[in-house]
Amino acid sequence: MIFFTSDTHFNDPRILRIDRRPFPDLARHDEALTAEWNRVVGEGDEVWHLGDFAKGTAASKRERLAALHGTKHLVIGNNDDAETEAAGWASVQSYAEITVDERRLVLCHYAFRTWNGMGKGALDLHGHSHARLKPMTRQHDVGVDAFPFRPVTLAEILASRTRGAGRTPADA
Repeated sequence: MIFFTSDTHFNDPRILRIDRRPFPDLARHDEALTAEWNRVVGEGDEVWHLGDFAKGTAASKRERLAALHGTKHLVIGNNDDAETEAAGWASVQSYAEITVDERRLVLCHYAFRTWNGMGKGALDLHGHSHARLKPMTRQHDVGVDAFPFRPVTLAEILASRTRGAGRTPADA
């Protein structure tokens, strides 16, 4: 399976305050996000992380990445540095276009106003906005603030518009 996520902000103390994530401390935040990731993602799955992975040392970023299931690709976010990029990802890029389930996807940390293939049904998957932007048609925030603190599949992303996606602390 192929999964998408963004804005995990592992080891970033600002995230609890800025985004009011429902965890008593950073250690519990990081443990919960890791547990949720590994609950849904198998070793043979693929995950596209659309930026803002983690703060900390190069060693701590490598350890965190190694603790997460799946083959992991990074689409660089504004908080990702050279040490994040060198942590052991299968690929690292600022932008990607892929096809999943016969759907063309444009992947970037940032939401676009327009994107390649927009008029032909391509979807824009992004992070960065922490579920604060009003989505446009065919545009989806895949960050952990938009979904229940875990990577999600394309089917879940598409279904979220009809049933509503929202984070639930019980899922964390």
